[in-house]
Amino acid sequence: MSDIGDWFKNIPFITRYWFAGSVAVPLIGKLGLISPIYLVLWPEAFFHKFQIWRPISATLYFPVGPGTGFLYLVNLYFLYQYSSRLETGAFDGRTADYMFMLLFNWICIVVSFLSCTHCTLLMIPLIMSVLYVWAQLNRDTIVSFWFGTRFKACYLPWVILGFNYIIGGSIVNELIGNLVGHLYFFLMFKYPMDLGGRSFLSTPQFLYQIFPNRRGGVSGFGVPPSRRPLPQEQAGGGGGGRHNWGQGFRLGDD
Repeated sequence: MSDIGDWFKNIPFITRYWFAGSVAVPLIGKLGLISPIYLVLWPEAFFHKFQIWRPISATLYFPVGPGTGFLYLVNLYFLYQYSSRLETGAFDGRTADYMFMLLFNWICIVVSFLSCTHCTLLMIPLIMSVLYVWAQLNRDTIVSFWFGTRFKACYLPWVILGFNYIIGGSIVNELIGNLVGHLYFFLMFKYPMDLGGRSFLSTPQFLYQIFPNRRGGVSGFGVPPSRRPLPQEQAGGGGGGRHNWGQGFRLGDD
């Protein structure tokens, strides 16, 4: 038990509580302590009965059973792996910025799901949005998937979309997660840093007060970093350049 406790304590802060909630809430529903009817997102109950907890409970709940258990465990693994890697990689020491990314993605998913009567579970879309951001920040990293297949990380969200569909998932959930992840990545990184556009997203100050930075970082999120001129630019030539997002990991590596 001490080994499990040490492992749990070593999970990054935000990922730790997200992971714990994603285990506890499905267990509560499975044991019947709270009826799953009250844990999923139903627009009518949210708008007309003011059951405002539903977007939160639907993010953590998943109906675990004989036909869905494997899908649940696979996506729980993706949550642990890629949320941990983002929180200790691109967002290392910047808990407030990582929390803002999750909140932005979550709000976008909730808004899109409230207009869909058949979309009731938010767990997989939020996980996929985080995985998508990781894949784009490490897009040129070669990852290994099942049966020894290898490809660039930028293709990973789409491979997992197909994989989840094969094992019983819904293309709609994964697709919404990928699109939301792309929206965040474009507005926070691609547009201001690579394309030189204005910044549309910045972490609210109250999040910094709740989750102060543990160390200084490069280029505060929401403020495009200064970019070194390329050699041809120094020589007076034009042309754009790509931002070096940093190194990544292989799928399944520690």
